[in-house]
Amino acid sequence: MEYRKILSTTAMKKMKNEKEPIAMVTAYDYPSAKLAEEAEADIIFVGDSLGMVVLGYDSTIPVTMADMIHHTKAVARAAKNSFVLTDMPFLSYHGSIEHTLKNAARIMQEGFAKAVKMEGGIEISDSMSSCVKAGIPVMGHIGLTPQAVNQLGGYKVQGRQPEQAKKLIEDAKALEQAGAFAIVLEMVPEELASYITETISIPTIGIGAGRGCDGQVLVFHDLLQYASPVQPKFVKAYANVGSEIKNGIRKFVQETKNHTFPSENHVFHMDSDVLKDILDI
Repeated sequence: MEYRKILSTTAMKKMKNEKEPIAMVTAYDYPSAKLAEEAEADIIFVGDSLGMVVLGYDSTIPVTMADMIHHTKAVARAAKNSFVLTDMPFLSYHGSIEHTLKNAARIMQEGFAKAVKMEGGIEISDSMSSCVKAGIPVMGHIGLTPQAVNQLGGYKVQGRQPEQAKKLIEDAKALEQAGAFAIVLEMVPEELASYITETISIPTIGIGAGRGCDGQVLVFHDLLQYASPVQPKFVKAYANVGSEIKNGIRKFVQETKNHTFPSENHVFHMDSDVLKDILDI
């Protein structure tokens, strides 16, 4: 792949101003990140959704710092010319500012991420501001925040009621003020997401938030139907590689069992003289 200049946070703001949509793909390992980069995704995002998509948990809550760093390193090795963004996992940016800075620094230094993402609104603005002041770019995330799914009562659309909507608007403004370079809006009504996008000066990245956001994000496994167990309404499948992979594995199993694999084309042979010497021994 030809070298391309890594997208910067200032370039993202320019994209918003020029109405150029930002395409973000969530990937968790070397091969998926390599393909996402080759497909020219603007941002490659290592989400803590890896807990469900890759590790088999039923939520993002069990995901650890070690998990995030491990997967970010793999993605960064593949996506050398991409803007790699990583989630800060559950409770890694709450409590003391020192605790937050230490964890954010680890993701940058050990994982080689270009930026981190935090879920929450006004309540995390101080933590976000401290990271930004320390030179760590931070993306916000409001609406449905998976780390707070137990508090929210499940995976539900957020902001349909007046109080919820007003809170999301206030949260977006607070994160902008805290120095966020962009904000993910997840499972928010299109009308509200569009209003927030128009109200703040930083880009919004939508996932289930309609057509008015400055960009969109989907998970690698979801958009390709790669063993993705859940298909939310907001996901569009652009391919079905899962079926192809399953069919390929099934053929291998069948051919192994009926002795048609390996065939003559897949084996190695010894020189007959060498073989004779061995057998003579």
